[in-house]
Amino acid sequence: MKKYTLGLYEKAMPEQLSWREKLIHAKEADYDFMEMSIDETDHKLARLYMSKKDRLELIRLMYEVELPIRSICLSGHRKYPLGSEDPSVVKCGLEIAEKTIQLADDLGVRMIMLAGYDVYYEESSIKTKARFEENLKLVIEMAEAAGILLGFETMETEFMNTVQKSMKYVNDMKSAYLNVYPDIGNIMNAAVSCQKDVYEDLKTGESKLIAMHLKETVPGKYRDMMYGEGHVDFQKAIQTAWALNVRRFVTEFWYLGNENWKENLKRSNDFMSDLLDKEALCQSEM
Repeated sequence: MKKYTLGLYEKAMPEQLSWREKLIHAKEADYDFMEMSIDETDHKLARLYMSKKDRLELIRLMYEVELPIRSICLSGHRKYPLGSEDPSVVKCGLEIAEKTIQLADDLGVRMIMLAGYDVYYEESSIKTKARFEENLKLVIEMAEAAGILLGFETMETEFMNTVQKSMKYVNDMKSAYLNVYPDIGNIMNAAVSCQKDVYEDLKTGESKLIAMHLKETVPGKYRDMMYGEGHVDFQKAIQTAWALNVRRFVTEFWYLGNENWKENLKRSNDFMSDLLDKEALCQSEM
């Protein structure tokens, strides 16, 4: 059995592909699982209202293709944040959280990546932060009841762009079901901006890091890049994460209309698997 699992972010493939096609392409590129996206678009949010028949069909496909969906990237709270000044937006945000947890439970998904925003399209304030914390407690209670792990994604905004900032809420909540799921590209940008050590920041989440997004960035740019185009030292990031007992990783990059997207899936897997295999080998030789 491998000592780690490497997943593929769903958006690395064309949107119009069917679930069957996405699972097959991820399998052919040698990934261990796929991470589903529930973003702020109506199309993705509609997944939360899938019928029982459609959920069962998706499970059947996972078994048939022999590649599971095992995590969900929930970024829908960008549009419907838990700290919003608008009660109707908060209500939608809580409903999104509840239905995502239910979907995860039905599909056998192990963890949900929770966007670290109090608000996004509104101005952050003491009130939005307090409201975020208050509603976060409700979301944690939902996850605890379902036995689904939540992990804060470190974002691109000042509110939660480092592991250390995420850990404030993790420590305050004191729940085994609230953890951190860092995005190495985002915290690398934050480290450069604040002139801090990104690897020391990772260490502040010791024992509470459940997975890592492997994403390329450069200062001021947070997406739509391929590996090697940015400033992230993936070898050192993986070494640090491995030492902190992280064993689940996801390659996060986007399909940008390029014809060679299938090759990009395999190339990205080969690149990260090589680094992860080296860490696994080093551990076995110790």
